[in-house]
Amino acid sequence: MNHIDRREFIKLGLAAGSLLTLGSSDLATKAFGKRETPQKVLILGLDGIDPRLLQLWMKEGKLPYFQRLARQGDFLPLRTSIPPQSPVAWSNFITGMNPGGHAIFDFIHRDPSRYFPVFSASETTEAKKTVRIGNLVLPLSGGEVKNMRKGKAFWQILEDYDIPATIFKIPANYPPVSTKQRTISGMGTPDILGSYGIFNYYTTEAKELKEDIGGGRIHPVNVIGNRVEAKLLGPVNAFKKDRPESAIEFKVFIDPVNPVVKISFQDHEFILKEGEWSSWKRINFRMIPTQSVNGICMFYLKQVRPNFKLYISPINIDPGRAVLPISTPKGYSEELEKRFGPFFTKGLPADTKALDNDVLDDGEFLEQDDLALRERLEMFDYELARFSSGLLFYYVSSTDQRQHMFWRHIDKEHPAYDPALAKKYGNTIENIYKEMDKLLAKAMEKVDKDTVLIVMSDHGFSSFRRSFNLNTWLKESGYHTLINPWKQGREDLFMNTNWSRTKAYSFGLNSLYINQKGREAEGAVNPGPEKEALVREIAYKLENFRDPKTGERPVLRAYIAKDVYQGPYVDIAPDIIVGYNHGYRTSWATPLGRIPKEIVEDNKEKWSGDHCMDPEVVPGIILTNRKIKAKSPALHDLTPTILKIFGVEIPKKIKGKPIF
Repeated sequence: MNHIDRREFIKLGLAAGSLLTLGSSDLATKAFGKRETPQKVLILGLDGIDPRLLQLWMKEGKLPYFQRLARQGDFLPLRTSIPPQSPVAWSNFITGMNPGGHAIFDFIHRDPSRYFPVFSASETTEAKKTVRIGNLVLPLSGGEVKNMRKGKAFWQILEDYDIPATIFKIPANYPPVSTKQRTISGMGTPDILGSYGIFNYYTTEAKELKEDIGGGRIHPVNVIGNRVEAKLLGPVNAFKKDRPESAIEFKVFIDPVNPVVKISFQDHEFILKEGEWSSWKRINFRMIPTQSVNGICMFYLKQVRPNFKLYISPINIDPGRAVLPISTPKGYSEELEKRFGPFFTKGLPADTKALDNDVLDDGEFLEQDDLALRERLEMFDYELARFSSGLLFYYVSSTDQRQHMFWRHIDKEHPAYDPALAKKYGNTIENIYKEMDKLLAKAMEKVDKDTVLIVMSDHGFSSFRRSFNLNTWLKESGYHTLINPWKQGREDLFMNTNWSRTKAYSFGLNSLYINQKGREAEGAVNPGPEKEALVREIAYKLENFRDPKTGERPVLRAYIAKDVYQGPYVDIAPDIIVGYNHGYRTSWATPLGRIPKEIVEDNKEKWSGDHCMDPEVVPGIILTNRKIKAKSPALHDLTPTILKIFGVEIPKKIKGKPIF
């Protein structure tokens, strides 16, 4: 069964035509600033580090370097964004503005003219001018990949003053914004299919992906004469009229006695033992005789007998031969690849979807994330060693991904809690905090009296026990009407919605929209007083709804956008931002525009910890070797703080205030 993640409807359009014909830019030829600065700033961005867990393990003496830094300087919770989603939060930090200023409101936005979801952070278009010759479509102009975040990044401001900066894997910066600084993109960087990551799984065992999780393709195979023959699918070939998927063939030769195979494709031939990961393998997808697309992937031999099981990771952009812009200058990713070999470029390297679909188990997932973490730590040593001026920002994703997937092992009340697994993997989250303590130790050894050291996270974490079907609540509350009530729960993307009688709907993880006349294609609510009254009515009812099973309020706060955002993009914001309570989050069905029958359901998935809640539920952290004067610092306060340290004038558009 070929089933691409149903949450991956947000395709970035990375067909071969746009992959191969992106216009060249000056990013590849410019070098970053050379000015020596008397002050330096070193920032560790540890995604998702939670202040409560950090404080607990600090008190228990398990994180000695975090303790030491807190004693030397300060340690406070860090107010996160509304909502506390990673692209929103990191955009607050990058620009010093809230979403009204940078225009990133959710992982997913919507096109009101089609009631269709769109990816919020980037947009890809293919070549506008083409010529057709027979079955071929040849581009005459370049395609474009556009970063949708508004406002100037702090490293661009530093560049104006010739202050050097290296920005390693910061989220919400794909494609990297134009700059002379050294940057490489992080969360938001797609695989070569244009998705968040599509794995491939080849097996003789009957298997399907979970409806709301997806994220991969299942390929049924047969073992004939101790051999398996299969195809690995690549990007769409936009050079051909019918736009077929590109593919390569590969063969697996199975040892008749031992749990070992030989895999052969293109110019690769290698041995894998059962339970072994391959090194990175380069793949070349030929589109036409003169054009091809390169990628890299890993193979994992899960089982040889009785059922054959082979996992292939999402195909990452090759950092040494990048077909899409992932770094500035272009040579930065090539420099890293030359020194360290191929490395993970997909925004979040660990394959959470493979774990949620039981394609990888807990141990195999950790092995994969350990590979990514090892790469990050080696590159950190490299960047730290040559850091002598300006600013270095370094990001780690493993702290976030492991809390998402292993929270069920520390929460006995979670529906997916398993005592046996908890005994084996219950220390996973604590262990990654300890790894970050070791990382901090290296940073503290490097820091001198003229260096400001900041350790930060964009948000914290909480248990995700119960799923809230927001569109179902809207339907049951009389704000959303179906065409055929008997089809409830069967249709995605609001295909069963009667828009002429619908007042509100939700796309994304925290976003609620009014079906407004003159804005939505089939708007039913007049702008002005009618809409304003409806917004406040829905917000009030959401905050007072009780979960029938627990008696708790799933929604802690329903924020009205115009009350909490400032800037030129408030008009395109969701009308209400839903802040969920401890233990609650929107369901997987809500971003898909699907309306299940139950308003609240147990979350039985391995994705068991989350942060897309109310900002007061999941604050981040800030530790620094300087005393913090601000009583309640926020993410957007760090931007002007950086500029002040370097003596740079703070632009008026920045909403934050320096914390020192």
